[in-house]
Amino acid sequence: MKALHIGRVAAVLTVGALALTACGTDNAVTPGNGGSSTSAAGTSVTGTLTGTGATSISAAMDAWKAGFESANSGAHVQYSPEGSGAGRKALIAGAVQFAGSDAYMKDAELASAKAKCGPAGAIDVPWYISPIAVAFNVPGVKDLKLDADTVAKIFRGGIKNWNDPAIKASNPSATLPDLAITPVHRSDNSGTTENFTDYLAQAAKGVWTDAKSGDWPSALPGENAKGTSGVVKTVTETPGAVTYADDSAVTGTLGKVELKVGDAYVPVTAEAAAKAVDEAKAVPGRNANDLSLKLDRTTTTAGAYPAVLVSYAVFCGSYADANTVDVVKAFGNYAVSDAGQKAAADAAKSAPLSAALAAKAKAAIDSITVAK
Repeated sequence: MKALHIGRVAAVLTVGALALTACGTDNAVTPGNGGSSTSAAGTSVTGTLTGTGATSISAAMDAWKAGFESANSGAHVQYSPEGSGAGRKALIAGAVQFAGSDAYMKDAELASAKAKCGPAGAIDVPWYISPIAVAFNVPGVKDLKLDADTVAKIFRGGIKNWNDPAIKASNPSATLPDLAITPVHRSDNSGTTENFTDYLAQAAKGVWTDAKSGDWPSALPGENAKGTSGVVKTVTETPGAVTYADDSAVTGTLGKVELKVGDAYVPVTAEAAAKAVDEAKAVPGRNANDLSLKLDRTTTTAGAYPAVLVSYAVFCGSYADANTVDVVKAFGNYAVSDAGQKAAADAAKSAPLSAALAAKAKAAIDSITVAK
């Protein structure tokens, strides 16, 4: 895994912290879901907010930054897409003010976060829902129907060619070439990897013998690349290659897999991803403001797409000064608002948070306080 450049991020944070400190705290806002980050009176927040983490949310983050900064001319958001694991490490180290992560914080990470975030620790707040596409480069083929066991065998190297009988069985009308399969996985610690391996571990138990993890199993064959854009680029340039990636990054030149759910095959759509998230349960043992979700990858609900990721904003439960709290709340509330979710959907094909989940996200963000 590539090391996070903490020094570079920390330097950016120092500039942001100075900007925040200079702004004062008489511009606090608490925008509601569906509103902008400015108050009814037109007051706006100012300062620089720094974050790092998941590469999957890059397109959504660009849209959020644009919308937030347009409504708050003196505010800036700096985000470095280094991977979910790197983002969580940076927040724990105090190098950034928020992290983006496609996997919720582990219990040990939550405990470690208290050193920089105070007794309240850190909280996971859902702000982005997207299907993980199984994307492939097979000339002349744009759609394949596969069950979880077959997908697992492909990524474990048990199925080596695209014209394998197991692939033909569920795709009798497809013209499948005698072309070697090259699995491509993430080289960095990745929330997308953790979600995809969680899907395989739950839905293909007889084949996928590894536990879910943000690090791809090192013993498995294939190539690797850094970040969402890296794996998509590698597959695009490699006939026969296959990968897993946030659907927003998969270009029209690649094919996508429809996953078997029950007795039907479900294509990759934002609506199908949202349906799977609707069935998620709260992770037990977390504080009331932590909204970590446990997904059921073995769902048989019609139209639900189980290889889905929920990306979280990881915020501190408290910050050292009131102005930082103001800007964090304003940006977080914009991202989970109707306007922010629409901006993300337009930019990244993501699924908007449900009204119930958005309300919980807003309440969690509004719970952030100044450290005592």
